[in-house]
Amino acid sequence: MAKYEQLAQELKTRIAQGVWQAGDKLPSLRQTVADSGLSLMTVLNAYQLLESQGVITAQEKSGYLVAPLPETFRYPDRPRQIYLSDKVDINEFVFSVLQASKQAGIVPFGSGFPDPSLFPQQALARSLVKVTRHMSPSFAADNLPPGNAGLRKAISQRYAKLGMSISPDEIIITSGAMEALNLSLATLTQAGDWVVIESPTFYGAMQAIERLKLKAIAVATDPQQGIDLEALAEVLKTYPVKACWLMSQHQNPLGCSLSDTKKQALYQLLNEHKVSLIEDDVYQELYVGSIAPRPVKAFDTEGRVLHCGSFSKSLIAGYRVGWVAAGLHAPKLQRLQVMSTLSTSAPMQLAIADFIQSAQYERHLKQLRKKLADRKLAMYQLLRAHLPESVGVNFAQGGYFLWLALPAHMDATQIYSEAIERGISIAPGNLFSNQVEFRHFMRLNASYECSPEIVSAVVVLAELIRNYSR
Repeated sequence: MAKYEQLAQELKTRIAQGVWQAGDKLPSLRQTVADSGLSLMTVLNAYQLLESQGVITAQEKSGYLVAPLPETFRYPDRPRQIYLSDKVDINEFVFSVLQASKQAGIVPFGSGFPDPSLFPQQALARSLVKVTRHMSPSFAADNLPPGNAGLRKAISQRYAKLGMSISPDEIIITSGAMEALNLSLATLTQAGDWVVIESPTFYGAMQAIERLKLKAIAVATDPQQGIDLEALAEVLKTYPVKACWLMSQHQNPLGCSLSDTKKQALYQLLNEHKVSLIEDDVYQELYVGSIAPRPVKAFDTEGRVLHCGSFSKSLIAGYRVGWVAAGLHAPKLQRLQVMSTLSTSAPMQLAIADFIQSAQYERHLKQLRKKLADRKLAMYQLLRAHLPESVGVNFAQGGYFLWLALPAHMDATQIYSEAIERGISIAPGNLFSNQVEFRHFMRLNASYECSPEIVSAVVVLAELIRNYSR
């Protein structure tokens, strides 16, 4: 263990012992240097590690404070570890929920996208105008699969910042992350194959499995620790799994992230069984703290991980630009793209390539992370102030989702229907599973500022939940 990790562990232990409590100011960096005899860089790295873990927060002009400690969320009863589904049927329900959430004036707690006001839309529009003026006559052909060379190079350079060597030749630009994920799944499977997903999981994974006529094995995923590796190991021993689709960071809907140790163990387990991983990492940039987490792809030495990302959650949703670092599967995936969508919008590729190579992008990301972290904590505190104590709220650092557990006898789908009538959308738990186990859960979007409208919506939602219990 490195010296900064040892110091971080010591500080964490003291916080757990109550030496410093939520809101208390930690000793300054210089004071800790003097007390510990360590270098300033070692102390800084320790503080930044604790910040990335959500243990402490940095306050401008105030130094580092002990972070508030939301409740430790656990399922009341340990869920089944594995669900087998010969047939996945989720599309109709997903469609109905998404359509209802599009109503004008709705409070979008059920939305999958961050508050659009957080995105630099005007700056991106300027980039779009700039690149449009200078497009060559051959721009359409230049941006055919695998995509714009400048954008692929810029994405490769962002991987390099994480200490990862990903060649631009391995990167394929797609029409958003969903195309990247769907093409990845189609590359790895044929109709009737088994695919591992999380339980609960992002509904897009179930839609893709349904469309390709695949069979799903859903493995229990803990709200704090992530996927159960012991259960996954049993699945891999028992079934001829062709692919595993999961989110290693800020999982949708739970919000949890895997530790580096667990990411490495996951990769080693899949590699041992020659199973490729589709890593859905669209929230990668939405971490808390100063240290960017690395994906499972960082441990990939065989090219088996297809790492899928997007700018829809960190920059702008409407441009629909994503990518996949496909490793050894890149040639086949590129051929599939040519036969399906052919290519991603050339002007959008050029505009994003222009913007993310400017200093504006890093400034935007820094502001975005801070605002999302502040809003998520504020929403958590608002929910705790109004919801009955019988409702659990899972809080995990990073991203912008909160996962609520209602009493077991309740049906979140019924609350969803009543909430829509009151002008509020939520994402009921049945949206994230092919089973009924999560019917008393719901996901809320916490990316919006706690305005009077948002506060009123939380009060109404709490009222609906109380009324259901009567």
